[in-house]
Amino acid sequence: MNHIFTRNTIYRLLYIWAIAIAFMFFGKQLEGFYTEPLLGIGIFLLVLFTIIIAAFGVVKEADELAHQLGEPYGTLILTLSIVSIEVILIAAMMFGPEENPTIGKDSIFSVMMIIMNLVMGLCILLGALKYGEQEYNAQGTSTYLSMIMMLGGISLLLPNFIQGKGNGEFMDSQAVIIASLVVLLYGVFLAFQMKGYKHLYIQPEPGKLAIPFADRSRIGQVAPEIKTANRGSEILVRSIVLIAMILPIVLLSHNLATLVDYGIKAADFPPMLGGVLIAIIVFTPESMTAVRAALNKEFQRAINLCHGAFVSTVGLTVPAVLIIGLIAGKTVLFGLTASETILFIITLILSFLTFNGRRTTAIAGVMHLLLFAVFVMLLFIP
Repeated sequence: MNHIFTRNTIYRLLYIWAIAIAFMFFGKQLEGFYTEPLLGIGIFLLVLFTIIIAAFGVVKEADELAHQLGEPYGTLILTLSIVSIEVILIAAMMFGPEENPTIGKDSIFSVMMIIMNLVMGLCILLGALKYGEQEYNAQGTSTYLSMIMMLGGISLLLPNFIQGKGNGEFMDSQAVIIASLVVLLYGVFLAFQMKGYKHLYIQPEPGKLAIPFADRSRIGQVAPEIKTANRGSEILVRSIVLIAMILPIVLLSHNLATLVDYGIKAADFPPMLGGVLIAIIVFTPESMTAVRAALNKEFQRAINLCHGAFVSTVGLTVPAVLIIGLIAGKTVLFGLTASETILFIITLILSFLTFNGRRTTAIAGVMHLLLFAVFVMLLFIP
C-alpha cells in the first residue's frame, strides 16, 4: 500500500490536521481577531485554503476509488463524497452567528449555475475545440436532465407556489414528505443507474448510442484484473484516508462560517455569496476532474460528473438541510427569487436542447458560459 501513502498524501494529511487541531484549541481566542481587517482576511484565507486542500484530497481519494470500482459506482462515490462536504458547510452556516435561512437554496442554486453552465460550458467548448463534436450517451443524459427538472422543480420552484408557512418555507409536514419523496426518487434513480440501466452512463463506442444488451454483463469490469485481496485492501485503506480528509473540514467548518458571516456583513456583500463560496469550495476539484475528462475525450464521464453532481446535490442536500432545520428549529427557505427562477428555467431548457442530439457543438458551450456570466452579473447588480 505504499503507493497509496504518497509523499503528497502524507504532507496533505499532516497540514490539514495540524490546522484543524490548532483551531480546536485556539479557535475561541482567534475569534477576537476576526473584526480586524487584515488579520481577519489572513485567518479567513488560511481556513479557506486548508478546506480547499482537504477537498482536493477527498476528490483525489474518491477518484482513485472510482477507478477501482468502475462506472457508475466510481462516479457515485465521488459525488457522494462531495455532497457530504457540502452538507457539512451548509449546516455550519445555518448554525453560524448570523441567521442564514436561504443558505441551502443559495448553495444548491450556485452549484447549478457553476456545474451546469460554467463547467459544462467549458467541457463542451474545450472538448469541441480539441476533438470537434464529441459523442455522449443521449439516453443517460436525458435521464439526468429529467431528474434535475423533477428534483429541482420540487425543491426550488414549488415552495414559491404553495401556501406553506409563507415566504417559500415548507410546513413541517410538507418538509418531511418532500424530503422523503426526494430521497425516494433519488434512491430509485441510483438503483436503476447501478443495475439494469448502467449501460446508459458509459461512454458509447464510436458510431453507437449504447453498448448492445448482450454485452452489458461486461460493464463496470476493471481492467486489467488485479488480485481480489489486494484490490479489497486498497479500497479499504483509501476509504479510511478519504474519511481522514473529510474530518478536518468538519472541524474547520464552524470557523469558516463565522468568518464568512463577519466578512459579508463588514463588506456589505450580497448574502448569497456565502452559498456561492460553498459551491466553489465543494465543486472546484470535481469541476477540474470533469474538464480533464472532456479534454481526454471522456465526455460521458464529464456529463456523469457534472449532471450527477447536481442530481446528488439536490437528492441528498435538500433532505439533509430540511431535516436539520426541523430538528434544530431553524428556518429553511428554498424558494428561488424571480431572477433565479428565470435562470433556472433557461438553464434547464438550454441543457435539454444542448443534449438533444448525439454529439456536442461548440456554440452550445458558449451559450452556457454566457448564461453563467449573467448569473455573476446579477449577484452584484441585481
